[in-house]
Amino acid sequence: MQRAMRLLETVAGHEYGAPAKQLARETGLALPTTYHLLRTLVHEGYLRRDKGLFFLGAAAERLSSSGARQKRRSTVVDVLAHWRDILGVPVYYAVYREGEIEVMCVSDSPGTPAVEEWADFRETGHAHAIGQCLLSQLDEEARRDHLDRYPVQPLTPYTVRDNHSLLRRLERIRRMEPVTERQEYALGAVCAAIPLTLGTTAATMAISLPAHQADRLLPAARQLQAEIGALLGSLALCISM
Repeated sequence: MQRAMRLLETVAGHEYGAPAKQLARETGLALPTTYHLLRTLVHEGYLRRDKGLFFLGAAAERLSSSGARQKRRSTVVDVLAHWRDILGVPVYYAVYREGEIEVMCVSDSPGTPAVEEWADFRETGHAHAIGQCLLSQLDEEARRDHLDRYPVQPLTPYTVRDNHSLLRRLERIRRMEPVTERQEYALGAVCAAIPLTLGTTAATMAISLPAHQADRLLPAARQLQAEIGALLGSLALCISM
């Protein structure tokens, strides 16, 4: 295994491929051993051979792609954890992609727990700040399409009552202003979401607090928003995850 990995690493260093004899020399492996390992790696799809030269194969490229995705996700996790600790609140990151609300990452702690997803976030975008913030960034046709698939359903006594009322509320949301909701998704919880500009993708970062700490909600959201520009590059990476 160790020798095979050494061969893969050496091949990866040759953008235009390399012959077996060169690979044997650079890895310090005996030529017969090199040939045997190369044949095995080609058979398994980790390498491919073309005109006597060896290149990384599809299986190795999939591994590389998976590793890159994990690294991007780790970067986003670190960003959210940083602000969770500074603000003392759980932090969420979500996007609207292919007609669906996707919560990409949540960072909380035992002392600052996230709101429990007791009703599917994708189907209840009308009731939480994340969903309202994402929907406010869509055009009217896209909003109506979403509500045709996921119509408004009251979840608590504070939830907006129907599609028409929600659409009117979304129209009144000012561009780049934090969106807040108070106990509309879950009793005892308040939430604020900040719109993000990531190309053509609607995205948001959000925070939540217990209802008895509602006075902290907007100041914390505005503090996060003031620093958001430095985070956009890292968050944009997460869209491709």
